This record gives sequence, C-alpha cells and structure tokens, in this order.
Amino acid sequence: MAKPPSVRITVLKSPPFPPLPKGLKGKLKRAIELVLSGEKQLANIPLSIVLCDDATIRNLNRRFLNHDYPTDVLSFLLADDRLSSEHPVPLEERVWGEIIVSVETAHRQARRYRQTLEEELVRLTVHGLLHLLGYDDATPEQRRKMRRKERFYLRQVFARGDCGGCDAE
Repeated sequence: MAKPPSVRITVLKSPPFPPLPKGLKGKLKRAIELVLSGEKQLANIPLSIVLCDDATIRNLNRRFLNHDYPTDVLSFLLADDRLSSEHPVPLEERVWGEIIVSVETAHRQARRYRQTLEEELVRLTVHGLLHLLGYDDATPEQRRKMRRKERFYLRQVFARGDCGGCDAE
C-alpha cells in the first residue's frame, strides 16, 4: 500500500472568516489522495494547503501574478531542484506544492452555487491540485476538461452523493 501524501493544512484565522466545517481537514486530505492516485502521481508528495482570507490571497495574487484583486485559489509548484540545491532544505520540511484558498471567496461562491462551504473548499483544493499537476483552464476546452476532472473527484470524496454543487459551473 502506498504511503499517503504528507499534507500540511494551515488556517490563517481572521475575524471575517465563516466557521470552518468539522471534519474539513480529513475531507481535504482524502481529496488530495484521490486526485494523486487517479492521476497516477506519487502518493507521498508533500503538499501545503493554506486557508486564508481575501486580503491575504489578494496580496499574494498581486505579488506573484500582478492581479490586484482577491481570487478563490492560487497554486504554486515549489519543487524545483535548482532552488533546493541553492537553498538546502531538510527533506522532511520540503513541500512539493502549495494550494492557497480564500475561505471568504469560497463562502460567497458556495452560496452562489447552492452548495456547502465544505464542498466549495474541497472543490477549490482539487482545482488547485489539478493546476499543480499541469492542467490549465485558460481556454473553454481546458476549462471543460478541468471541470470534468473536478466533478469526477468530488463525487468520490462525497461518495454518499451529498455534493450538491459538484455540477456547478
């Protein structure tokens, strides 16, 4: 049996946050495992998921992508052999990729898509991981392909059929 991925989940708590659902961290880890397995990727790659507010994600979006607005999810591929050789990091502290999700934006989108906050946070995490794995959504065809993948994995995470927004566009 493959070793599960090392997933570090950080919650940057701030006053405007809606309460996070109980069991969310377990669902996020399950989603990561399902995607990595389904995409035939190494199961034990270390990932970081950061749940933050709109102000934090806006600052990151502006700093790294020159977009001065909050967004729902950002993904950063951090596994770069050149960086690790120039700046040695102990193996147990290395992170292959980071997914940053705005809980505030996810909350608004959950209401818009008529789904729970938990469903939207899991969807955004899956979306971010698919970006790390090389999927893009720049064209309509790429968006359709990504959405099909998202729906496929969300149905597995919410296997009881309780993912009301799995088909949300």
